Amino acid sequence: MSAPPLKKPVVTEREARQVAEAAREQHWRKPSFAKELFLGRFRLDLIHPHPLPTDEAVRRGEQFLVKLRDFCETRVDGARIEREARIPDDVVDGLKELGAFGMKIEPKYGGLGLTQVYYNKALALAGSASPAIGVLLSAHQSIGVPQPLKLFGTPEQKEKFLPRCARTDISAFLLTEPDVGSDPARLATSAVPDGDDYVLDGVKLWTTNGVVADLLVVMARVPRSEGHPGGITAFVVESSSPGITVENRNAFMGLRGIENGVTRFHQVRVPAAHRIGPEGAGLKIALTTLNTGRLSLPASCVAAGKWCLKIAREWSAAREQWGKPIAQHEAVGAKISFIAATTFALEAVLDLSSQMADEDRNDIRIEGALAKLFASEMGWRMADELVQIRGGRGFETAESLAARGERAVPAEQLLRDLRINRIFEGSTEIMHLLIAREAVDAHLAVAGDLIDPDKSLQDKAKAGANAGVFYAKWLPKLIAGPGQLPSSYTEFKHDVDLSPHLRYVERHARKLARSTFYAMSRWQGRMETKQGFLGRIVDIGAELFAMSAACVRAELLRSRGENGREAYQLADVFCRQSRIRVEELFTRLWSNTDDIDRKVVKGVLAGTYTWLEQGVVDPSGEGPWIADTTPGPSSRENVHRPIR
Repeated sequence: MSAPPLKKPVVTEREARQVAEAAREQHWRKPSFAKELFLGRFRLDLIHPHPLPTDEAVRRGEQFLVKLRDFCETRVDGARIEREARIPDDVVDGLKELGAFGMKIEPKYGGLGLTQVYYNKALALAGSASPAIGVLLSAHQSIGVPQPLKLFGTPEQKEKFLPRCARTDISAFLLTEPDVGSDPARLATSAVPDGDDYVLDGVKLWTTNGVVADLLVVMARVPRSEGHPGGITAFVVESSSPGITVENRNAFMGLRGIENGVTRFHQVRVPAAHRIGPEGAGLKIALTTLNTGRLSLPASCVAAGKWCLKIAREWSAAREQWGKPIAQHEAVGAKISFIAATTFALEAVLDLSSQMADEDRNDIRIEGALAKLFASEMGWRMADELVQIRGGRGFETAESLAARGERAVPAEQLLRDLRINRIFEGSTEIMHLLIAREAVDAHLAVAGDLIDPDKSLQDKAKAGANAGVFYAKWLPKLIAGPGQLPSSYTEFKHDVDLSPHLRYVERHARKLARSTFYAMSRWQGRMETKQGFLGRIVDIGAELFAMSAACVRAELLRSRGENGREAYQLADVFCRQSRIRVEELFTRLWSNTDDIDRKVVKGVLAGTYTWLEQGVVDPSGEGPWIADTTPGPSSRENVHRPIR
């Protein structure tokens, strides 16, 4: 008989941090441009000259993009998907026949073997036809079964599952629970060993693709017992297994065509041979998968930016106010300039990060996270600006516009669809903390014991000595650098001069490192509670990374004779806009309302301001804030709908 399911764990803040820390990749075996940037070292040599795909990768990728474009233009009706809140089965079947579900899977397993660069180009193209299709494909390949098996699967698992994922089966990734989001230490779904099997019990929430999936990657907690080290563990689970019930297909403000649900496991037997990696490695597998998996989100944001630019250009030239096209009014022109420059920079960040992932010469865990963070925030802003440029028509649905005889431009839909990017696969707030932890890794490696209350005086003394040696060498290098020399980076000086921007990046990378060191010296163990400060540090790093990528991409295009002059212009204006944001962020490091905000929050939670809530009616329905997830059999209809 199997043991009873685990009780929901009660976890302290410190224990939660320990679980997250244990899941991190602990070592830096390869160079990282972004890691060096946060340490005040501008390693332009790591990204310039811009890395390029092989001729074979380009040939294979471009051939598929031609087929995918034809499919999107002739078989995909984005308006219908939005209206019916569902991707038609024949479209899904067509994508399977096209090989779109196996873009990242090796040809020996029946996949197309596309690089990360071309995979993202394909996601951008498909997502522009229908964002729901982009999500379907990326959830299947970026975080679903193919990616973790590619990185951690056994040969037998790859032979068994990857051919199915390449052509016939849809997969999903199940981590989140109704009461567990970015704090996986509290994961309640259990996987209890029983002979050659594990028995799964629990409930998973927001399972993108889960309603139609054939295969699932499930994260569950294995109890510690004799012969079982236990811990959060990853499994490949057949969605048709007895005891699995998809209890609800969730509906959202945007991405209405996605198949996202609630999945309950009751005494579901999973063969031990379907476990991915060892017991306890689940979170490390999830985080490693996301290092490159997160790049699918910037791909959708780049696609959105390109479309925003197209619509803004066409509409602003056609619409006249006060005797001239609205594009010629400065207030509107500034928005168009922002969209154009930011789209260029986002594509630069995406292509650079993706090519570095393909080459595998660099550790891109920070670059991938920065790309996701920066793109999701900027993509939302671009969509918001497009709605503003369109005015009342931006707020009107495409269906309504068409009904009264105007072009059906789904600007409001784009705004709704993009909003989730700031939340899933790591919310902006969580990304700030995740990136900040990686950014200060070098400091914690040499001085972490100094601020750890559990360390002995002997450990602290040793850490102090090590820190003294490290900082004696490191701090003097933050005083001066190439950014202060007018002759630096002159290879970026042509009709438009980008060298001042790279000198700015170099100088402000050192300033960023000095600010981080000062904050650690000031707050020490309390540094991790200063989330506002850490968020601004990360946002500065994101801007510096984007400026670097934009300049390097502009030079690449110039050297290849591909709109180089125009690329330099876009890189220049982006860097000028970015520098204004950077200066504001540096000011807000030390001039902000963080302390008083905390006081207000305490008052809100204590009920001090309930008088301010009077005078309104709460339209919310009845029910608990968090649904009951007590293990047991399902009492609801199974809405699982595999597409065959």
